Amino acid sequence: MHIAIIGAGISGLMSALELAEQGCSVDIFDQQQAGQATSWAGGGILSPMYPWRYAPEVNQLAQYGKSLYQAWNEKLLPVTGVDFQIHNTGMLIFDQQDFDTGLNYATRHQEPMQQCELLNRSRLEQINPHISRQFQQAIYFPQLSNVRNPRLLQSLIIYLKQHKLVRFFEHCPVEKLMIQNNKVLGIETEDAQKFKADHVVISSGAWSQHWAKQLQCHIPVHPVQGQMLLFKTPENWLPTMCMNRVMYLIPRQDGHIVCGSSMADTGFNTAVDEQTQQNILAACLEMVPELAQFPIVKRWAGLRPSSPQGIPYIGPMPELENLWANFGHFRNGLCMGAGSARLLRQLMLGQKTLVEPHGYSPQRLKQQDLMSP
Repeated sequence: MHIAIIGAGISGLMSALELAEQGCSVDIFDQQQAGQATSWAGGGILSPMYPWRYAPEVNQLAQYGKSLYQAWNEKLLPVTGVDFQIHNTGMLIFDQQDFDTGLNYATRHQEPMQQCELLNRSRLEQINPHISRQFQQAIYFPQLSNVRNPRLLQSLIIYLKQHKLVRFFEHCPVEKLMIQNNKVLGIETEDAQKFKADHVVISSGAWSQHWAKQLQCHIPVHPVQGQMLLFKTPENWLPTMCMNRVMYLIPRQDGHIVCGSSMADTGFNTAVDEQTQQNILAACLEMVPELAQFPIVKRWAGLRPSSPQGIPYIGPMPELENLWANFGHFRNGLCMGAGSARLLRQLMLGQKTLVEPHGYSPQRLKQQDLMSP
């Protein structure tokens, strides 16, 4: 089976990995360098932020993130020499209005990884001595982790580029699908090259709306900008991830701390602005005032693929043979990425699925088309 995948972010790369490891030959196309857009820009928390605020479909796939990435890291590391750095830091959440819901979430939804406890100030200081004194309580999720997403992407790209069944076409924008008699025969690039394929997968993230015109359907996915900044502290200085009012701190093993994140409708603009950066900085220093003594070494922005309720489209696209979707993950592309790719592979190859697939079906696009003005 020969498969063309449009988009080399986490969804496209993980889909390619899943399919190539099952013996499929895969061509991966990206309009820029692989792994350089949204997936690189994210924080890499292996859980939705405040999972109780998300649809069950998001949490169902996200709960497979940590275990699947751990398994893939063991397989890829000897080949690539790049460790994903899955960092088991746990998470502190300071939003008091979420305490009761958070404390009951794991039991109510049978998600043991989301077990948490309520900490008083003395316990909080034992677990993370750098937290501001204004926080006298927090809920603590000891099993939550983060993955160093640039390293994850780097490892995937190195592994796939040496894979005998995989070809990369970078800086190669796909212009249109080759369709005949309601069947997709392949893709045509911007420079009029044609590539045949038995199946085509759309994994183009925030750019997925590009296909709406040719497919004559409404694709409610659009870019939402998120800005970040990066501190450099001593190694293992901040022991836990921290979250308050949807702002987060994510410590890496080498002392870098990823701070974010904002939300803005700016189209495809990835420029950072001073006011948003100041807002992020203020939120971070509110949680951990001592960060002010360390340098900020980088600032950047990424584009999340916003979708209704943040539920991705995974499975066969409506009314066309051989066309598949794996896009629309909004804020949770990394934590859902491994589960999404496995679900897609299972659907494409007619295998038993790890979750009930109906809630992710791109048939929803037809229903949304009927509802759109």
